[in-house]
Amino acid sequence: MADTPNPIQMQKFLSGVDYPASRDDLVEHAKSQGADNDVLEHLQQMPDRTYDGPNAVSQQFSRS
Repeated sequence: MADTPNPIQMQKFLSGVDYPASRDDLVEHAKSQGADNDVLEHLQQMPDRTYDGPNAVSQQFSRS
């Protein structure tokens, strides 16, 4: 991965997600919002679990 996107960049592409959401739901939503490959790859590296809101996603995104 070339660049590590920050959580603010990531949340821009996740605006409007219906929570709770799985990792795959998040990736698909980000794709539909035009997320770049760096964001998509970082989302795909997160654990495959259900996320209950944007804070949970941001916390895990920062760890991945």
